[in-house]
Amino acid sequence: MRLDITGLSVAVAGRRLVHDVTLTAGSGRLVGLVGPNGSGKSTLLRCVYRALRPAAGSVLLDGADLHALTARESATLLAALPQEAGTDFDFTAAEVVAMGRLPHQRGSGRPSAADREICARALARVGADHLADRGFLGLSGGEKQRVLIARALAQEPRVLVLDEPTNHLDIAQQLEVLALVRESNLTVLTALHDLNLAAVHCDELHVLSAGRIVASGPPHDVLTAELLAKVFGVRAHRVQHPETGAVQLLFDRLPAS
Repeated sequence: MRLDITGLSVAVAGRRLVHDVTLTAGSGRLVGLVGPNGSGKSTLLRCVYRALRPAAGSVLLDGADLHALTARESATLLAALPQEAGTDFDFTAAEVVAMGRLPHQRGSGRPSAADREICARALARVGADHLADRGFLGLSGGEKQRVLIARALAQEPRVLVLDEPTNHLDIAQQLEVLALVRESNLTVLTALHDLNLAAVHCDELHVLSAGRIVASGPPHDVLTAELLAKVFGVRAHRVQHPETGAVQLLFDRLPAS
């Protein structure tokens, strides 16, 4: 499923935080948003998964206006993993994943045998089936993230929106989570803090600065020393990953002017 964001502007408390953003995530593509803190990445994503309404512009799924759909209709097409996506109640991991089936349920809302099978497959797919009976609050950060991704997969969406899915994870867990996302074969729009992870895993990048897209394209073309100095205020040295060939970055401070 194709995701199109067209002329999107977002205002919060009378202040415009995102300005006229246009981008496309093609079917099955992993598209990244990068930018410094406060650049508008999370605000933009919140509008995409309907936590905010746009002040202008549209979010389209295969041409259909996402904000014109009912909440249930949109939830069968798009799943989101916000930065703070946990729960204050100590449900089991299996119960958390089962929440992903709610948009598909009717009547009593009780999970069917088919729902339970879908949830079990989602947990197994992320390598977390052994966590099914564990309390969610007692899981490690990486385990929680696996369970939340399983919940999103159990929702059976066609588009996945992720806001900093590797936050607070160690490097092995970061690589595992992004590999799971890549292997989902869904259309994915994600904000990422780590530019090197974004360069390796994303098909395309959009760089935000002060709520505007200032560069777009394949990571190798976008992550230039000039852009990184201008947007992030750092001096970057580009190297090539010895196995994948992806651009990787080494950073130091800009020389004093």
